[in-house]
Amino acid sequence: MRITQVNITKEVSKPHQRLADKCPECASKNLVHDYDSGETICGDCGLVLYEQMLDKGPEWRAFTLQEKASRSRVGMPTSYSIHDKGLSTTISQIDRDAYGRKLPLSTRLQMWRLRKWQIRSRVHSSVDRNLAQAMAELERLSSKVNISLPIKEKAAVAYRKALDKGLVRGRSINSIVAAAIYAACRKSGSPKTLREISEASLVNKKDVARCYRLMLQELDFHMPVSDPLTFISKIAEKNGISGKTQGAAIEILRDARQKRFSSGKDPMGMAAAALYIACIQHNEKITQKDIAEAAGVTEVTVRNRYKALKKQLKIELPDQKIRLIS
Repeated sequence: MRITQVNITKEVSKPHQRLADKCPECASKNLVHDYDSGETICGDCGLVLYEQMLDKGPEWRAFTLQEKASRSRVGMPTSYSIHDKGLSTTISQIDRDAYGRKLPLSTRLQMWRLRKWQIRSRVHSSVDRNLAQAMAELERLSSKVNISLPIKEKAAVAYRKALDKGLVRGRSINSIVAAAIYAACRKSGSPKTLREISEASLVNKKDVARCYRLMLQELDFHMPVSDPLTFISKIAEKNGISGKTQGAAIEILRDARQKRFSSGKDPMGMAAAALYIACIQHNEKITQKDIAEAAGVTEVTVRNRYKALKKQLKIELPDQKIRLIS
């Protein structure tokens, strides 16, 4: 009898039985987990496999999404736009304990020293200092040009790749950050021009363009061709052009794409010219100067693209001599 009891105890204490995914009696996989009683029961024969289960969920209950979000105690997700990806801790500046009582002088001095060395340890190496400065510039520039969070994350990844490749050495951090943001905008199809980003970053446009070409060459980035359709709404919003006119401009650009006339042309100039033609068709009073200023191109570019589109697509328009002069 003792031998039998020992064998039964050994059989029960085997670790692989705790990971069983089927019933040992009927070999059924229909297992029912009762979290209230902590039991796992076979749904076919009724055998109780486990009597004690660990509930890995939270100990609190929530009935609404707001209540669930307020009671959650997890930290922020990892982000490439933070130099340490958000994994480091921060010692608060509040010199009080958990009950709100003020800390004694000796403890406050100790916390001050720990806070100082904790900040120093976060930017210990030259790479960390470079990333800290670059991510601060990325945060400032992304908020100034108003780009979304996914594009900012892509720009941060592009900058980290450039840093690992050694492209930042000997070059301005601001120019590399601006080039990374422009590359992320191009890859995501966001209608941001190189001139806008360079003006917001206070870096010369040629330097940003040079760093952008270097990143394309060294990091093997494959950028899609800029579509003039993405710039229609941007130009139209600055001049208060109606949605019906914007739809007509989009149709003009689609016809130009089918006839392969828009290939090799500046997308911003093509969008401005198509929008100007659509304004004439729908009798919306706007000048080439207003369109050119909103698009960031010259009036000569708008006029040349307007004449070429009118000729290639055979668009019949009324005489616009007065409008052209104005």
